[in-house]
Amino acid sequence: MPHERVRFGDWGEEYARRYLEQRGYSIVEAKYRGSYGEIDLVAREGRCLVFVEVKSRRSRAFGIPEESVTPAKQKKLLESAQEYVQVKGLEGQEWRIDVLGIEAGGARPRVRLLRNAVVLGWE
Repeated sequence: MPHERVRFGDWGEEYARRYLEQRGYSIVEAKYRGSYGEIDLVAREGRCLVFVEVKSRRSRAFGIPEESVTPAKQKKLLESAQEYVQVKGLEGQEWRIDVLGIEAGGARPRVRLLRNAVVLGWE
């Protein structure tokens, strides 16, 4: 079962990559691992650096995918993004965190992109 979850997660991240590229994003990096956790995708939309958290689900049995980005996860995403900017020497660069939810239960996956989903000062 864990292997199947990993494969489904990888499928979701690849689907998200294609979805974003079709909308003009360019992917900079995938599965960036820092001290605070993993960033699924790092992309650029124009001049803005975008950190993307991808959540995939097969059904709504446990809610929509984006709901699984808890306050604790948001904190880790924010810390990871700040660390990435510092490590890569990108201070002063405009950046944001998006959450991309994929529901794969139907004939075609349903995708929702929440732009700027995690912001400074959230609680």
